[in-house]
Amino acid sequence: MIFTINPINPQLRLIEKVVEILKKEGVIAYPTDTYYGIGCDILNKKAIEKVYQIKQRHKTKPFSFMCSDLKDISLYAKVTNYAYKTMKRMLPGPYTFILEGTKLVPKIMLTKRKTAGIRVPDHPICLELVKALGNPILSTSATDPEGNVFQDPSLIHDFFGPRLDAVIDGGAVPGKPSSVISLINDEPEIIRKGLGDVNIFE
Repeated sequence: MIFTINPINPQLRLIEKVVEILKKEGVIAYPTDTYYGIGCDILNKKAIEKVYQIKQRHKTKPFSFMCSDLKDISLYAKVTNYAYKTMKRMLPGPYTFILEGTKLVPKIMLTKRKTAGIRVPDHPICLELVKALGNPILSTSATDPEGNVFQDPSLIHDFFGPRLDAVIDGGAVPGKPSSVISLINDEPEIIRKGLGDVNIFE
């Protein structure tokens, strides 16, 4: 099922339809400010397991997830004053911040060190989905097993077929990865340079 949603002013009735799918253990593809992503409700273990199967990924490699804003992040991660000030300058944007997760985050979404990758993407569709669902949404790029990234929602729909419960067509996306920055112990470390300026950490 493909939903065509306006990337600037998302139609809330369509957002609600997709959220209903997420609430029923659904897995969706959606546009972000980096790639098209595959995701589900992070509080739904069955749905998360479906994403692991789709991505053929080992359970020891947790996925990152999307929050709607800084206040939302502070529910799911331990945010120090330094981390808060840093993220406030940079979010929403194409960054994944590594932070220590709180007890609200399911274990399957955390590394052995109890850390999680958290995003607040600069994309209205993502933000509206998270707000309407009321929980963060798992975030992983829509790729084939060889790691080739799909840029076209109709190709995502054709490739994944019934493994996805919905595909959102939100138009073109940049097609480049986010920058990944660890803020553990207030010691910023650039894990990956992608979109977004990371000069302040160098």
